[in-house]
Amino acid sequence: MCGMESINNNIGPDEIKEILNRVRDMDMVSYLSKLGYEPVKVSGNDHWYLSPLRSESTASFKVNRLKNQWIDFGGRPTPEALAKAQKYNRKPPEFNGGTLVDFAMQHNNWTIRDLVTFYKGDALFLDLKNSSDFQVIPQEKEHKIKVLSEHLVSSYPLVSYLKERRIAYEIYDRFCKEIRYEIGGRNYYAIGFRNDLGGYEIRNSLVKLSSSPKGITTIDNGADEAAVFEGFFDFLSFMTINQGQDHKRLNYVILNSLSFFESARSFMEKHRETGLYLDQGTSGQSYTRYAMTLSSCYQDKSGLYKNYKDVNDWHVNFGKAQQAVKPSNVKAFRRNSL
Repeated sequence: MCGMESINNNIGPDEIKEILNRVRDMDMVSYLSKLGYEPVKVSGNDHWYLSPLRSESTASFKVNRLKNQWIDFGGRPTPEALAKAQKYNRKPPEFNGGTLVDFAMQHNNWTIRDLVTFYKGDALFLDLKNSSDFQVIPQEKEHKIKVLSEHLVSSYPLVSYLKERRIAYEIYDRFCKEIRYEIGGRNYYAIGFRNDLGGYEIRNSLVKLSSSPKGITTIDNGADEAAVFEGFFDFLSFMTINQGQDHKRLNYVILNSLSFFESARSFMEKHRETGLYLDQGTSGQSYTRYAMTLSSCYQDKSGLYKNYKDVNDWHVNFGKAQQAVKPSNVKAFRRNSL
C-alpha cells in the first residue's frame, strides 16, 4: 500500500497489512451492531440499514454478509474509488461502497494512519467474529448499545480524561453527562454528549462510539452568527478557551460526523456568518472548501489552529516547549472566534 512505511515508526509494513486484513475480515453486521446500528430489513445475506454515513428515511445502505461488503445506494462514490477505477481501467462505481476498512475510514473521517493506530491497541472489536464464519443468519441484536442512565460526570477516570483534554469543569458539567450503557449484556460507563435526536456520542480514553439515533447537535441562542465543529471535544475546547466571553453571541453546530454536513445546512445557512472550525485533515478541509462554494455566509476558521489536527489538539498542546505559541495567539483565537 502506497505510503505504508511512513504510517508509524513503531509499526512495520507487515504488521500494517495484518491489521488492515483483520479489520477487513471483521463481520460488518456485528461491527455495525456494536456501533448501535441495526438493520431495518434482512433478506438472506442482505442486511438493509438507514445509512450510517448520511441522513435518510428509507433504508438504502446494504451489507452483504456473505461477501462482507457494503453499498450505499444513496451515496456518491468517493474520489479515491473513482481514481482507483481509472488507474486500473475499471468501470467507475455508481455508488459509495467497499469493505469494512473503507467504511471505518469514512464513518470516523480517518486516514489509514488513524485506522491502523486505533485498531493496533483496540480491545472492543477484537471479539468480533470473522466474516467467513457467517452465511445466512438472522438479524442480531445482542450488541446494540442501550443507554441505561445518565447523571453528572463524576467518575474519576472520566474526570481525568477530560482534564487530559483540558476541558474546564464548568464546560463539561454543562454540556456532558456520565452515561451507563450496555453492550452484549455487559455494562460500561463513559462521557455522553447528546445529539438533537436523543442519541449520544460516547467517549472515554478507550472508546469512541455512538448510540442510535445518530445526528447533529445544535445550540440555538437566537444569534445571527454560528460556529461549526466536527466533534464535541472541539466544541468543548472552544467553550473552554472562551470562558468569560458571552457564549450566547453565537449559535453552535456539532456535526458529530462530516456525513451529516448536508442535513445541517438548513440550520447553518440561516446565519449571517457561519464559522467553520473543521479538522485540518483532508476530509475536514474538503468540506470547508465545498461549503465556501455554497454560500458567502461560510468562513474558514481553521487558520486559527494551523499546524494542529483540530481545535482540541491545539488547545491540548498549546504552550508545550516544542510547539510554543505566543500568548498573543490565544488572544487572536478569542478575538476571531467570538
